[in-house]
Amino acid sequence: MERVLRLGSQKAAVIFSTSSCCMCHAIKRLFCELGVNPAIYELDEDSKGREMETALISLLGRGPSVPAVFIGGKLIGSTDNVMSLHLSGHLIPKLKEAGAIWL
Repeated sequence: MERVLRLGSQKAAVIFSTSSCCMCHAIKRLFCELGVNPAIYELDEDSKGREMETALISLLGRGPSVPAVFIGGKLIGSTDNVMSLHLSGHLIPKLKEAGAIWL
């Protein structure tokens, strides 16, 4: 868990993902379209991916563990949380506050 929290706070926006997950792809694409350059950790390509996935499930309080998004070092959550923030107009201000975008 310590590794996940450390990685989640090393950049303004961080996405834990798996390369074959369609929802992960959608969140990465959304961030790219918003002008965000997040750190992306593909759990299926990392030797410690299973450990990180277990930590993310624990942090999220449920599965699935990906995508898991951190903004400004804080766990935002998965797709539903990110999309709720985006649709309510709160995602971009959070990203600005964290220094992930400068619109």
